[in-house]
Amino acid sequence: MTEDRITELETKVAYQEHTIQELNDVIYKQQQQIDKVEIMCQHLMDRIQSLAASEGGNQPANEKPPHY
Repeated sequence: MTEDRITELETKVAYQEHTIQELNDVIYKQQQQIDKVEIMCQHLMDRIQSLAASEGGNQPANEKPPHY
């Protein structure tokens, strides 16, 4: 009876180790994706700021054009 119990516990531990490794792989891939998204977001923010500065960013957004 004790031998069966030990075998059962070893099997459970093996499955748990496998599951933990799979979860670790998923977390690693997700972190890589998050890093890429953060870089893309920073580039977009930089581009928006440079466009705003080059288009006369000092004009109010709600100001009507002179032809109105």
